[in-house]
Amino acid sequence: MTTVQVNPKDVMALRQRTGLGMMDCKEALAQNGGDMAKAEAWLREKLKGKMDTRTDRAAGQGCISVCIESGRASICELRAETDFTAKNDEFRAMASAVCKLACEQSGEVKATAPITARIDEIRIKTGENVSLGRGVCLQGGNFAKYVHHDGRLGVLLQYEGTMPDALAVGICQHIAASVPTPLAVDESGVSADTLSQKRAEAEAEAKATGKPEQIAAKMAEGKLRKFLEEVTLLGQPYVRDDKKRVKEVLPAGVRILKFVRMTVGA
Repeated sequence: MTTVQVNPKDVMALRQRTGLGMMDCKEALAQNGGDMAKAEAWLREKLKGKMDTRTDRAAGQGCISVCIESGRASICELRAETDFTAKNDEFRAMASAVCKLACEQSGEVKATAPITARIDEIRIKTGENVSLGRGVCLQGGNFAKYVHHDGRLGVLLQYEGTMPDALAVGICQHIAASVPTPLAVDESGVSADTLSQKRAEAEAEAKATGKPEQIAAKMAEGKLRKFLEEVTLLGQPYVRDDKKRVKEVLPAGVRILKFVRMTVGA
């Protein structure tokens, strides 16, 4: 039994600020002499400890968020245990706030103290294993973005030059929808291991035809070129006009530098 008299209005106010249960809020106020700020800090510290024991629970839901601001842009995956939490407005607002904080970094996004604090607010309210799955921050040039309506798939595009917003977003949508998913902007971005493997496969198929060596070599190179067209962004038929490749719809002077495509859990 506590000896501190707790005002019911203060309990309700603390509940509204934290989203936690009435009994938890009442105990926090009682333990901290009715001081609202101290009670809130006490609650967060106490419940955060409980949340830290749940990090091994599967978090297969979440959303992708993208932030673009003055020469910098970030794309982040925020994870949760349930679809209900992942679609909640507070969770989505947290994801946006984290992505904005991520714009202060460069390259792979780390869970800094401000990011962790923002995530902990949702962890405490929901009791779920909520976390930063991954994130990337890019600098320089221009940016475009696309996030699918369910929030589970997002694309960030980085480019030099000027192109209409509709086209920039359209290329993001192409990256999101294209099958196969592009591996890189162009051939230079395809890994040496992948190229070596595909070249060996193409050469083996060509030799199996029994054609003369020179003809077989040309067949193999043709197969490799076709593969690169299929898996590089610039070589793919543009989804909004499949009579043209992506490289053919770019305005003069525009160069795509990089793209990042993220799907929750993938």
